[in-house]
Amino acid sequence: MDIFVVVLQSVLVLLGIGLLGFWITRRGILPENVLSLLSRLAIDIALPCMVFASILVNFSPAEFPDWWQLPLWWFAFAAVSLVLTLITMFLSQKETRGEFALNMFFQNGLFMPLIIISGIFGTDSPHIPQLYIFIIFHPIIFFSAYQLFFRNKSQTKIQWSRVLNPILIATVLAVIVQLVNARDYLPDFIQSILQILGGMALPLIMIILGGSLYLDIRQKGKFYYGEIIKFVIIKNIVFPLAFLGLLIFLKPAYSLALIFILQAAVPPITGTPIVTERAGGNKSISNQFVLSSFVFSVVSIPLVFLLFSHYFPMP
Repeated sequence: MDIFVVVLQSVLVLLGIGLLGFWITRRGILPENVLSLLSRLAIDIALPCMVFASILVNFSPAEFPDWWQLPLWWFAFAAVSLVLTLITMFLSQKETRGEFALNMFFQNGLFMPLIIISGIFGTDSPHIPQLYIFIIFHPIIFFSAYQLFFRNKSQTKIQWSRVLNPILIATVLAVIVQLVNARDYLPDFIQSILQILGGMALPLIMIILGGSLYLDIRQKGKFYYGEIIKFVIIKNIVFPLAFLGLLIFLKPAYSLALIFILQAAVPPITGTPIVTERAGGNKSISNQFVLSSFVFSVVSIPLVFLLFSHYFPMP
């Protein structure tokens, strides 16, 4: 039962910081225009610094020679997710089927798994750089393929500045540095700067997400009770149980199984409402899918992880 409490506390930490962002935005302490600037700071500077510094400190190609297989395993995960999405999307009503499928397929693959892994194994866990490498292609697919879930596909263009994003560049550069043993040539003060800047990434991101959520809720719209119930059941329960069954059958190494189950259990990526609006979809229901799945995950993720630990005990 201890693992349930640890995972629950990790998810509550995430939720608590997000609620702080919600509150300070509601009180006007954090204006909307400042929220946008902080978002650029977090995504384009702080988070890449955190990724780069973490790989330098915790990733060793010699100790993990099969690291190059992780992005390939991500494609396998994405393929199974796509099949499950194509099967379950028809349970949604036709008018919002694109939004349903988009939020079902694109999971919050970095931030929530990162918080949970840090809470269970510590911030110096080797699972963290493995997560970065596993998820390296996720932003590329997200920003280049989201429009395919909507009928008016021709109205949106690929934004290469988001596809070739700072997180991807930081991950690739850090892996190269480790492969060629160039870390010793980086001055200590540079590494310290990266670690300090990276340390503010997660709290800053969660404050921004909480503030953005308030701004979205303020724009009242129709509430899709039936669609939300169907979505939460499939996304938060069916998806992780399906992947757990697959993991039990395949019996991969613990580190890979851990990343797989976390990817399957987390809510949708928080950027889906933004890209839904860009593609001419229903932003309101995308917000409701993200919010409802996120709230329910406070219970569902610890339960899923408790079940996972029964079949894959921590080494």
